Amino acid sequence: MAMKDYSDEFKADAVALYESTPGATYKSIAADLGINRNTLRNWVLRDRRRRGAAASDPAAPPAGGKAVAGAGQEASATDPDERIRQLEARVRELEASERKLATERDILRKAAKYFAGETNW
Repeated sequence: MAMKDYSDEFKADAVALYESTPGATYKSIAADLGINRNTLRNWVLRDRRRRGAAASDPAAPPAGGKAVAGAGQEASATDPDERIRQLEARVRELEASERKLATERDILRKAAKYFAGETNW
């Protein structure tokens, strides 16, 4: 099987998508993009080394990808500080989701431009 050659831009977009997706796995993101799981893993680890991030655990979740327990639940405590912490966690979760969707949108736009330019019938 021939090796595929991906552009640096595609690699950067794939890494950005993985990093901005809370709870993402290499398998799920790679399947969405139609690439091999180990290929994505290598790109992510290379990017982390380039940025100087610790890549000691290759199975570590993406940065900022911590799941917020009970994010969709109302606070049972009446403590205002606890409520603020829960709301701030929910804001972080929504911001991460927004980054993921923006990255996916950008990837799809680039793919549409590429395929639109390729149809020279």
